[in-house]
Amino acid sequence: MNVLHPGRPLWAQEEPRDPRVELFGVPFDGTASFNAGSREGPLAIRSATHGLEDFSPALSASVPEGFLHDLGDLDLPFGNPAEVLRRTEAATEEILSRGRLPFLLGGEHLVTLGALRAHRRHGDFVLVQLDAHADLRHDYLGESLSHAAVLYHAQELLGRENVLQLGIRSASAEEWGRRGFLRTDLSEKSVSEAIREIGGRPIYLTLDIDVADPAFAPGTGTPEPGGATSQELLAAVRGLSALPLVGADIVEVLPSRDPAGITALLAAKCLREMLIAQGVRQGGL
Repeated sequence: MNVLHPGRPLWAQEEPRDPRVELFGVPFDGTASFNAGSREGPLAIRSATHGLEDFSPALSASVPEGFLHDLGDLDLPFGNPAEVLRRTEAATEEILSRGRLPFLLGGEHLVTLGALRAHRRHGDFVLVQLDAHADLRHDYLGESLSHAAVLYHAQELLGRENVLQLGIRSASAEEWGRRGFLRTDLSEKSVSEAIREIGGRPIYLTLDIDVADPAFAPGTGTPEPGGATSQELLAAVRGLSALPLVGADIVEVLPSRDPAGITALLAAKCLREMLIAQGVRQGGL
C-alpha cells in the first residue's frame, strides 16, 4: 500500500501491536459536481479529533488503546477515477487480508465503490448509506464513475435488496424510480426500521456528511437543506455501528467551505462513536 502520512487521529497509536481497525484516507475529489475540495477531508477529520475526548458519555466507554491504526493517505493520481478506485480496492483488500476492519476517510463519495468491490469478495453484507443524495444516477454529464452515481454502482454490485438509504432528500425522478429501502430522515423510527430490515446481517456503513443539515455541516461539496441535526446523526451512527460492521467510511467533508471547522468536528465525533460502538459490540471495551 503506497501511502502518505499526514497527522494521526488522537486515538491512533503509531504502531499498535494488534489493532482491530485500520484507517486510511482517500483524498480524491476528481468528479465533484458542485464544490471541490473534499480531498482535504481526511486531514481535517484527523486534526479535529484532537479537540475531542476519547470517552463517549452516550456509550459510557472510550476508544481503547491500540484499537485503531492509521495507515495514512493513499498516494493517488489526478484525474483518473478508475485508478483511484483500483487503489482503494487494493488497500481495502490488504486490510481485510489481515483480518482487520477497514475504515476509509474521503474524499468524495465515489471512493466508497472501491472499498465495496473488495468487501464483496469476502461475503455478503448490507450497505447502509447515510446521505442527503440518492446517488443513483447512471452517470453525471456522461461520466459513469461519478460521486453522483456511486449508489447506482453499489446496487449493481450488491443487489438493490442489499442497499438501504437513510436521510435521502435530494434525487432526480430517474433516481427515485431506482430506489429500494429508502427513508428521507434519520429519525429514531427510520433507523429502527432499517435495523429490523437488516435483521442481524453484517453491514458496511457509508456516511456522507451532507446527510446533516448545512446548519450543522456547512463544509461539504453539495449541501442540502432540511437534514438531520448533529444529535440525530450521532444517535443514528451509534445505533447502526452497534451492528456487526465489515467496514465503514466518512466522506464529503470539505474544510474550505467551513472556516469554523464544525463539519470536520462532527465527522470526527461520528468516527469516535463508530469505533467505540463497534468495540463494545466486539466485547473489547
